[in-house]
Amino acid sequence: MTAYQTLLFDVDDTLLDFGAAEDLALRLLFEEQGFQLTKEIEAHYKQMNQGMWRSFEAGEMSRDELVNSRFSLLFKDYGKEVDGPLMEKHYRKFLEEGHQLVAGAFELITNLKDDYELYIVTNGVSTTQDKRLKDAGLHPFFKDIFVSEATGFQKPMPEYFDYVFKRIPDFSVERSIIIGDSLSSDIKGGELAGLDTCWFNPYSLPNTTGCNPTYEIKKLEELYEILANGRNEG
Repeated sequence: MTAYQTLLFDVDDTLLDFGAAEDLALRLLFEEQGFQLTKEIEAHYKQMNQGMWRSFEAGEMSRDELVNSRFSLLFKDYGKEVDGPLMEKHYRKFLEEGHQLVAGAFELITNLKDDYELYIVTNGVSTTQDKRLKDAGLHPFFKDIFVSEATGFQKPMPEYFDYVFKRIPDFSVERSIIIGDSLSSDIKGGELAGLDTCWFNPYSLPNTTGCNPTYEIKKLEELYEILANGRNEG
């Protein structure tokens, strides 16, 4: 049995409630545009946006292409022409204000900070993730924050994890674990990189992918038992 020492945490819907931040940002953006945000439009946006992020994770589109076109495509579907990059800038400003914590996240990180090496591994925009983590009070507890925009790669690409591993002093795959909510980026990426993985699945979603997380938890506090038991080498 090997004790874990390096903990790699995802941000959105693992430590910070991205859904709440996204809902607020969309509402404010549509209010600014004088355009009614209906449940139908919101659902359409989220489905489209998630699909574009999956394409980004697969390397099929760039981050800039994603963020600068999603709102122009969305509004076009409803008969309104908008400046995509400008809309993204306004949305980003609103999104940065959302730093609601996932239940148990602050307690978990503050309890672990003295005994483990904590790092952030996240796909997204550096300024946004930095501000949200700072406003949530989590930023000081992490040794480093690796955002896909700054690395030039993204989860689940092996190059992203190579970048991260090279920048963590005395890094050991055997003593590290990634914790995140996304099977397609966190768990798949961890598997490709040879890491143990912990799937945070609070809503008991089915796993219809080919990914096999080492652990699955519904509450963040369940991580304590995993860390206490360490990595099973048998």
